[in-house]
Amino acid sequence: MTGDVVNLRQFRKRRERTEKEKQAEQNRISFGRTKAEKSLTQALNDKAESRLDQGRLERPSKDETDDCKD
Repeated sequence: MTGDVVNLRQFRKRRERTEKEKQAEQNRISFGRTKAEKSLTQALNDKAESRLDQGRLERPSKDETDDCKD
């Protein structure tokens, strides 16, 4: 009938430490980048956006379509 006695205070503290460590790891991944890595990511994003814009079709504005109807 007897089981292991667990100190709830120590259990809570251990659980909080592991949660804080997980959060710290996420922060290291998110914010721990060098300036070179940030600039490379920005350059790649700009390049991808410009390629996307190159394939965009321009629709005639409303004024141009009104002139064609006459």
